[in-house]
Amino acid sequence: MQKVAVVTGASSGIGAATAVSLAREGYRVVLAARRKERVERLADQIAERGGQALAYPLDVTSRPAVDALSESLDRCDVLVANAGGAIGMESVAEASAADWRDMYEVNVLGTLNVVQALLGKLIASGDGVVVIMSSTAGFVAYEGGGGYVAAKHGTHAIAATLRLELCGQPVRVVEIAPGMVRTDEFAVNRYRGDAEKAAAVYAGVAEPLSAEDIADAVTWAVTRPPHFNVDLMVLRPRAQAAQHKVHREL
Repeated sequence: MQKVAVVTGASSGIGAATAVSLAREGYRVVLAARRKERVERLADQIAERGGQALAYPLDVTSRPAVDALSESLDRCDVLVANAGGAIGMESVAEASAADWRDMYEVNVLGTLNVVQALLGKLIASGDGVVVIMSSTAGFVAYEGGGGYVAAKHGTHAIAATLRLELCGQPVRVVEIAPGMVRTDEFAVNRYRGDAEKAAAVYAGVAEPLSAEDIADAVTWAVTRPPHFNVDLMVLRPRAQAAQHKVHREL
């Protein structure tokens, strides 16, 4: 029977690229994201390439909606908990509590919701894989990133704790922690639509990672044999030695 992979945040960026990559590997991919038109268009594109995909409009912060997704599926072999994002670059002293709450809701509670709702099916598959998309921000703080850093520390904690709690069960828990990745929307959303400020993040960096790079890593981890677990994969471009150390060609 064809394996099923659920990818959250699949309407753009890393989520969309991961869905395409997993479909290429033969998975029936469930494209879960808030933007209905985007996931429907992506499902059509995957079908045109010979893959199988189902568009499923979903807000991961709504537990009833996530439960309904789980109930609609006959099986789930892979969950890529990718939905997330950053809002703002204000200092801790000036940050909006509402922005921090929104980041926590999607990055942490959204991940918790989909993991809890689909875990039974992942165990029942006999070889389930949970991929949790964290960030290098989940390990190292930086100025202006307080809310996002806090949220991604929470995401990392879910992955690490879940792996311990599932020890002995037929489920692998993989954490992918990207550094500098250039996608169409992440930095723009973070800077509240200011494309110029978003572009400055990557100024002089010859080759930041792409969404396809991260998707390639996710797919490699997912397609390892059942006994082979990738606990944590930190992914950065060669130009980024650390969170605060980036080579720029000016």
